[in-house]
Amino acid sequence: MIYDVRQETTYHYASTVAYARHVLRLGLIDRSDQRVQAAVLDVSPAPVDRREGLDFFGNWTTWVALDQPHDRLTVRVAARVVVDRPAAIDAATTPAWEDVRAAAFASADLSPQSPAHFLFPSRQVSLDPEIRDYAASSFTPGRPVLDGAIDLMRRIKNEFAYEIGATTASTTPPMSFALRRGVCQDFSHIMISGMRSLGIPAAYVSGYLRTVQSPGEVKLAGADAMHAWVLAWCGAEIGWIGLDPTNGILAGNDHVVLAIGRDYADVAPIDGVIFASGGQRLEVAVEVAPVG
Repeated sequence: MIYDVRQETTYHYASTVAYARHVLRLGLIDRSDQRVQAAVLDVSPAPVDRREGLDFFGNWTTWVALDQPHDRLTVRVAARVVVDRPAAIDAATTPAWEDVRAAAFASADLSPQSPAHFLFPSRQVSLDPEIRDYAASSFTPGRPVLDGAIDLMRRIKNEFAYEIGATTASTTPPMSFALRRGVCQDFSHIMISGMRSLGIPAAYVSGYLRTVQSPGEVKLAGADAMHAWVLAWCGAEIGWIGLDPTNGILAGNDHVVLAIGRDYADVAPIDGVIFASGGQRLEVAVEVAPVG
């Protein structure tokens, strides 16, 4: 699939910002199953300083500094990307989850995609006993790891309510788990917490879902906005498999990857510091349209 991706993010400030520094993780890059044909990222007002490069996990990152007074910050992204993921594998043929756990803890690999980085608590994902016990029901002794992960994903989809405004970007997994509601970030964090608590490596993915669906097809939750899902490590031979607990489906050609990290804190689209007083209001518009 070929997509045109467009995103416009605008911060409206209650008072004038005298100086600001931001970290932007909004750059689409080539990946094993995704190719970027063209991409541009525009910041307004124009930064006095701008640097670009890859972070530890291989995500394209832009650092900007603004020194002119402003009461609005706008970041625009436009890209054309080709997504061509391989056909889904048979979950029943994946290794037992206990074998995957043993292989992950025995790994001496410290490269960015190593399972070792995705086993332990991170800034926004704690290893909660209640979430562990909830996840354990999907990982019975000897069960193939992907089969268990799909079962956990579907349980979250069926037993949690998608409700915008029920949580915030700082809501912890135990809080959203207790509420049994939230958005894609919450469901992904819950799934990651449960799997890591059992010793199964799980990563957080930030990205997009296609906006336009086929006639008669149900619109996916999370389209028309930034989306999040999970990568589960299924052993050295199979590697990482994407699962979308918000929609209860495997990540496929509808999913466009933006950034990968341990949790939302690693891949937040815009971080930074501003010198100003008062509040701010955020507006985000996203469109992911198939080409042709």
